[in-house]
Amino acid sequence: MKLAVVGTGYVGLVTGTCFAETGNQVTCVDIDERKVEKLNNGIIPIYEPGLDVLFHRNVEEGRLKFTTDLAEGIKGAEVIFLALPTPPGEDGSADLKYILKVSSDLGPILNQYVVVVDKSTVPVGTAEKVHAHIADNAKVEFDVVSNPEFLREGVAVEDFMKPDRVVIGTRSERAKGVMNRLYAPLVRQGNPVIFMDERSAEMTKYAANAFLATKITFMNEIANLCERVGANVDDIRRGIGTDSRIGKRFLFAGIGYGGSCFPKDVQALAKTAEDYQYDFKVLKSVMQVNYSQKTKLIPQIVEHFEGNLRGKTIAIWGLAFKPYTDDIREAPALDNIRALLEAGAKVTAYDPEAMDNVRNILGNQITFAHTSYAALDDADALVIMTEWPLFRTPDFDKMNLLLKNKVIFDGRNVYEVDQMRELGYTYYSIGREAVNVSVEQKV
Repeated sequence: MKLAVVGTGYVGLVTGTCFAETGNQVTCVDIDERKVEKLNNGIIPIYEPGLDVLFHRNVEEGRLKFTTDLAEGIKGAEVIFLALPTPPGEDGSADLKYILKVSSDLGPILNQYVVVVDKSTVPVGTAEKVHAHIADNAKVEFDVVSNPEFLREGVAVEDFMKPDRVVIGTRSERAKGVMNRLYAPLVRQGNPVIFMDERSAEMTKYAANAFLATKITFMNEIANLCERVGANVDDIRRGIGTDSRIGKRFLFAGIGYGGSCFPKDVQALAKTAEDYQYDFKVLKSVMQVNYSQKTKLIPQIVEHFEGNLRGKTIAIWGLAFKPYTDDIREAPALDNIRALLEAGAKVTAYDPEAMDNVRNILGNQITFAHTSYAALDDADALVIMTEWPLFRTPDFDKMNLLLKNKVIFDGRNVYEVDQMRELGYTYYSIGREAVNVSVEQKV
């Protein structure tokens, strides 16, 4: 099939590349000339494991192309995916200006029947708005379909190529046939393609992300209570995660969720509820708790240093909102860095992929280390913000030589409490017993 993908952000680039991998001819369109030039030169603007292999293979074999010309990009396409940004507005609602602008542009240049697909996460009723904007100037038949993505950053390629399910919102039998044919290679093992109406498909994406955000937030609340009653949240996670009604995933306590999806989608769903005069109390609590949870470690850091962080150097491991990505959108690390700087501390940070993105925001306000160990040199404490695998089994003897004090604040529960006690560290984590050891100053 011949496909067009409008927008080469995270969703658009993964979508276009993976559909090309299944043999389709894909043209990706973007108004950013510099980005398109880089893509045509083989430079991928995001870090996503496994994407580079598929990208280069399909570009070399001529199945994946990039252009800034919308008319050129959609020429002959049977399906046009809209993978455009829907950033939150000041009131939390999703901003549809990019999607509706492209929809208006599409109308006069369509010259055959086509299925236009909302791939972006959009509020209920967006498919109808897109249809109306296209129809204003369209002279051919077309259908608008809602096909929300369920990609987890860090494993997006696997999620796309082996989806748990494919959700498609349309009442058009013609569009159903096109979408079934398109997704057939990806669901050969029997995972379902679920058809529903457009509004239900739009709501399904928000409901899924809001539920997962709620699950994370609930465990963080349990963790906070564990610290008061003397329980261990890791044991509780194992105790409830083996219940098939609950499941094991999204039960890890930490310093809150971030990224491009959960924060804005929870906000957008709450705003939709408000627009329809429904008081969605659970979502309001989720947002409030997550906001507080992000900087939960800051009071402990301040208290440990007896209320004075001036002149202290804090090492941070991890800047991305989660491992295996360079995405720093809504990353807890940014909130913590700003809080530490405001308190007078110096910050030295390391992340395997996200440092350039943070440097673009913070400039020289913090120091960026070239290795994880270099970040520890003469630091007064280590704070772990992202659970990258390379942080899990470090050389503690080397760390001991570099750190001024054997103090770790672990926002992702990377280490075991007993291990830290045996190693002689003062160790703070989430929902578990704190280990307090007399601070050992280097002589």
